[in-house]
Formats: sequence, C-alpha cells, structure tokens
Amino acid sequence: MTTTINDIVLAHIEDKPAFYARIEDIVQDVKPGWWQVKLLVLTVPLQVYTWILDESQVNGAPFTMSGTPIMLEKIVSPEPPEKPLDPVEKGGGEKKGNVVSLFDRKKNQ
Repeated sequence: MTTTINDIVLAHIEDKPAFYARIEDIVQDVKPGWWQVKLLVLTVPLQVYTWILDESQVNGAPFTMSGTPIMLEKIVSPEPPEKPLDPVEKGGGEKKGNVVSLFDRKKNQ
C-alpha cells in the first residue's frame, strides 16, 4: 500500500473535499483482501472512524458507502525548509523581540 499509518488523507464525499484525517491503524479484516482502516478525523471535536476498505480504496480509488460516492486522497506535506532551524540554547540567548501579554493589553483598553 502506498497510503499507510500516520499519513494524512483528504476525504472527498460526493466529489467535494469533506474532511482531513490521519490514518491511525490498518489491520487485516476477516474478509480476505479487505482492511480495517482507523481514521482520526481532524474536526472539532476529534472523531475516530473505522472503515473497511480494499487496498485500492485506501490508495485513492473511488468507492461508495450507502450509495454516497467517497474517495480518499493522500496528502503530501510541503517540502521542509531548505536550511534547518538553529537549535534553541538553554539559559536564554539574545532577545530579538518583545513579548506582549494579551492579558495586560486587554486591561489597558
């Protein structure tokens, strides 16, 4: 499978983007050739779905649930920055900005 655990997918329902989810687990179903795919749906509140899919469906082939067209699209993260960030030193380094307390700011308004 090209889509695997910890991948982020975009679920399309009725050919429209519906929600993002992270694949939490993929375990073989009792039915040969099928997989139980546990999805952490990234909504508020978080939800967990388990869908039983075949390998092609996990990898983006369209399918239906109760007649509703659905498709999972694997999301590829943008490339990381070219230059790695410098590690933060303990004990404080140079201060390069001001810290503004939202609490103090609200009191002064």
